[in-house]
Amino acid sequence: MAMAEYIARRGQGHVALSLDTLKDMTSRFSSEFAVRSFLTNHPEQTLEMFSTWTTDKNEHVRRLVSEGTRPRLPWGMRLHAFVADPSAVVTLLETLMDDPSEYVRRSVANNLNDIAKDHPDLVADIAQNWMVDASADRQRLIRHGLRTLIKAGHENALQALGFGPAQIEVKDFSLGTPQVVLGDALSFHIEIASTSKSHQPLVIDYAVHHMRANGQTAPKVFKWKTVHLNADASLHAAKRHVIKPITTRRYYPGLHRIEVLINGKGVASADFELLMA
Repeated sequence: MAMAEYIARRGQGHVALSLDTLKDMTSRFSSEFAVRSFLTNHPEQTLEMFSTWTTDKNEHVRRLVSEGTRPRLPWGMRLHAFVADPSAVVTLLETLMDDPSEYVRRSVANNLNDIAKDHPDLVADIAQNWMVDASADRQRLIRHGLRTLIKAGHENALQALGFGPAQIEVKDFSLGTPQVVLGDALSFHIEIASTSKSHQPLVIDYAVHHMRANGQTAPKVFKWKTVHLNADASLHAAKRHVIKPITTRRYYPGLHRIEVLINGKGVASADFELLMA
């Protein structure tokens, strides 16, 4: 890591040599942070070399292409040019979407998810195109790449995965714990019935609307389950959600809300009271 950082800082006057060195190093040490300065300072030359790396025999080199170009790589330098216009990145990802390595495909999915945070409609369109004649591996890649959009209920992203408007009726929604002490679990139950004449795929999530310091609530969406509901069939589902102290959230006492989302749309909700231990 220290050597890669040295190259990033001192190798800007020798782009080809520096990138070749990082390429050789990446099978032993991470280089995705170091290449980002070259993408910022020498984008054309770096992207041209990356294009040749997409067919390298070493999966670590191929992954360096997808991971190094992530516009919002956690703990990495923000690639502002690609945040604004990710078209060059998308071109590279298209060459890697059917890579034989799951290690590489997972990185492609994470890159796609990064792009979706700034260009949701673009990524939904990309997913629609990639789903044509997609293998099972590519379908998994697309689902993982759309995870932020699915949680957000993005209509076109859901449609890309085959989830249309849910044709259901909520028969019952109830809380087992209308009051929850911090550290304990919220429990809830939902019963739905299909109103469709054919089977339908449903992605079922839920959002906890947390009370904030200003008295307003803000939702956090959690994955629940994906099911196929037959025509005229019913579904009973129950869930326990533990509300415990975490470093990334401060909890406040008072009324919170639980909401069930089906194919991106809220279908049932109820308030519960959070009590401090």
